[in-house]
Order: sequence, then structure tokens, then C-alpha cells
Amino acid sequence: MPASASAVASASASGPVSAPAPASAPATDVADAGSRAEAGSHADAGAGPTAAELLGFVRRVAADPALVASLPLDPEGRTWVQLDGPGGSEAWLIGWPPGTGTGWHDHADSIGAFTTAAGTLRERSLAARLPTDGWKTLELTEGIDRSRELATGQGRAFGRHHVHEVLNESAAEHAVSVHAYYPPLPRIRRYSRTGDLLRLERIEQPEDWR
Repeated sequence: MPASASAVASASASGPVSAPAPASAPATDVADAGSRAEAGSHADAGAGPTAAELLGFVRRVAADPALVASLPLDPEGRTWVQLDGPGGSEAWLIGWPPGTGTGWHDHADSIGAFTTAAGTLRERSLAARLPTDGWKTLELTEGIDRSRELATGQGRAFGRHHVHEVLNESAAEHAVSVHAYYPPLPRIRRYSRTGDLLRLERIEQPEDWR
């Protein structure tokens, strides 16, 4: 999802609270390349595409070399084109110059999926569902961090309130990826991180990235 740097909002809690310990099969870890997406990851039962269906969509788009090659690439910053996602979802084709990333964020109440269409991306994520509101600084539990490398053709899906950052760690090569979310993103919460402390910095609305 394109980054932006506007809209600021504050959370109500002032002191740190502890994140829950990761579950043995966290709801946010839905799928990656070579494994099955969880069939039950609906935004609402019977409404809209599932996380598995979003993953299938982004994989099909990523496998279209002409579409991937049509994205203008910029050596200085990320570029993006909005796509028509399935079932009313929001979808994007995104280009990543070497060394760029999203910073820590989540997609609030939307489920989602993304696939690397060219190059390699790294996703760092938190393997636990965090409190959704009412906090500003969170102390993370030991062992909560996950990291995965997603080469061309590899992807993953995730559930609501999935906190992660995505990076192109290459020093020389662009990466391109395809992303889809349902429902269309109502907001993005952006965080800073120092060691085990995660801090809510701002909340962005759709007008900040469209």
C-alpha cells in the first residue's frame, strides 16, 4: 500500500501495555507460497472475497508479465497503479526502488494479500493479534517477531490488524508487487518501533494515498 505522511491522530492510552503472547497458529499468518491459505478468513461471513481468494488474485496478476512491465519505475521513490480488485476489494501494483520500505503499519479491519511480481521483498511481522484501540505505546512479547523473504512468485495473505513492514533490501534491483485488501482500506495505522516498544504515530485515511 502506498505510503503517505499526513493525517495525525492520537490514541487514548498513555502508558505501555503488553502485547499478548503469540498463539500457536496465529490468525494473521494465513499463507505463503507453497502453503494453503485458510479458507475461513472472510472479512464477514458470506460477504466479500476471502484472504485465500485475494491471494489467488494477486498471484494471477503477478503472473502477467506485460502488466507488471507496464508499471513506471522511479529510482527515488515507490510508484503505484490502482487495479480493479475482485468482489469490491482494493488492489494495487507497486514498484519498490532498492532500499525502500513501508515502515511498520497495519490495515485496520481489512484482510489482505500480496505477492512479489519481480525481484525480492522481505516482510517483517508480529505473530499475534494486538489490541485494536485504546493504546499508544505497546511493549511487545519476546518471540513475537517473524521475518520471511518473498522472491518472485511468492506471496502471503493475512487477517485483520496484521502489523508488518515490507522492504526491498536489494542494493541494486527494483522489486514489484501486487496487493489486495477487503474491505477497501478505511484507514492505515502507522507505527514506530524502538526495540520491543511499538508506538502509534499516526492514522491515515484513504484521501492520504489516493
